[in-house]
Amino acid sequence: MDFNVKKLAADAGTFLSRAVQFTEEKLGQAEKTELDAHLENLLAKAESTKVWTEKIMKQTEVLLQPNPNARIEEFVYEKLERKAPSRLNNQEQLAQYLIDAGNDFGPGTAYGNALIKCGETQRRIGGAHRELVQTGAINFLTPLRNFIEGDYKTISKERKLLQNKRLDLDAAKTRLKKGRVAEARASMWTEEVKRSEQELRITQSEFDRQAEITRLLLEGISSTHAHHLRCMNDFVEAQMTYFAECYQYMLDLQKQLGSFPSTFVSNNNQSSLTPMQSVPLPSISASAPLPAASNSVVTSGFSELKATSGSRKARVLYDYDAANSSELSLLADEVITVYSMPGMDSDWLVGERVNQKGKVPITYLELLN
Repeated sequence: MDFNVKKLAADAGTFLSRAVQFTEEKLGQAEKTELDAHLENLLAKAESTKVWTEKIMKQTEVLLQPNPNARIEEFVYEKLERKAPSRLNNQEQLAQYLIDAGNDFGPGTAYGNALIKCGETQRRIGGAHRELVQTGAINFLTPLRNFIEGDYKTISKERKLLQNKRLDLDAAKTRLKKGRVAEARASMWTEEVKRSEQELRITQSEFDRQAEITRLLLEGISSTHAHHLRCMNDFVEAQMTYFAECYQYMLDLQKQLGSFPSTFVSNNNQSSLTPMQSVPLPSISASAPLPAASNSVVTSGFSELKATSGSRKARVLYDYDAANSSELSLLADEVITVYSMPGMDSDWLVGERVNQKGKVPITYLELLN
């Protein structure tokens, strides 16, 4: 019991001494031991790393999960160490609406069929985004959070200890200075000065030791930067994969809807859509995407056929689902006979196979020699 009382009294005395020293420094009534320039630079670098890491981490979370309520829910479940319930993301929710609408309007209609195809594509994009969120959380956000909640907390603890040791050192310097002034007036203070000198040596040693510990921790910030750089590279690769997959999905969807723009032009006087230009992207599947046919290719390949009454063989470039009974469904790589009839739309031909016949879009065909 006596030991605890003495310890509490000593701690209270130390706290009071530090508080007095800190106050006098702020009032300009006491000198302050300055840290060396190298240590000050390391402290500034660590603080800057902490601030920017928090900002990058927060904004990445917003990027991956734009819904603030969903972020709060995920945070609560994480703190409770429970798995958050699975919910549809924005793309998957849109996909469900599109598919439901397409089924309601009728999969056999042009609009219903297009809605279903768009919905299926949005569902794939939603799955790709879900994978991006998971990969980004594991490979990028988790290392950043580990630094804030682990390494930087340790640095902050040692930095606070260093601050306390500095206050103890400067308080000892102040007491020694006052003791020497009194010693000059009366020899009875000699013993007090000796105790102050011994205290100064001890506090100086403790301060130097704590400064070295803090310096070693702070020098690890460079390794932290290197680790975060590798994590950022992983996140960039995940984004590249995600955007490449989205591009591939949308390119496939555009091919499937290739005939719709020309149909809408004839019915609603809307301007035709220009196919997306193919650009180099990282390979994400074994088969490369088929290029969308341009107007120049179509004109040069089919203008002669439309000007004559003859027929030609043509290879189907990719699948096509007939929108109504006047059209002919196509399968990729099959060969059919095509010819033109008077009054037909410039984007269409008549296609025949065995005993089947119907209109086919020329953008889905390649004439054979």
